[in-house]
Amino acid sequence: MSVSDPIADMLTAIRNANNNYHEKVEVPASRLKQGIVEILKQEGFIRNYRLIDDHRQGILRIYLKYGADKKRAINRIERVSLASVRRYAGKGEIPKVRGGLGVLILSTNRGLMSDAAARRAGVGGELLCRVW
Repeated sequence: MSVSDPIADMLTAIRNANNNYHEKVEVPASRLKQGIVEILKQEGFIRNYRLIDDHRQGILRIYLKYGADKKRAINRIERVSLASVRRYAGKGEIPKVRGGLGVLILSTNRGLMSDAAARRAGVGGELLCRVW
């Protein structure tokens, strides 16, 4: 049985493009991926993104961010909850990433949120990915 994980595929594409200092990366679009990328933009890990209509699924074009001397904004990005092992956290159990320096993205009953926003809202959910 073949198991597909489009979120992990997107994170891998971002990681590979970031490691090779690409200006942008394109991945197939979905509402979940767009929500994750929106949080990455709000938290300052990417410059911007665009949803491109190709008359099919759509394409997310993600513009990566680098600082002075080509310092990467994303040092590490990884999937937490896998297709084979889902990870959930209650409202009081949401872990901090790198002592609060990173961001954990959760899927909650109120939509996608960063770990800080989920703590403020008092909700838990599935731990999708973490980035720092």
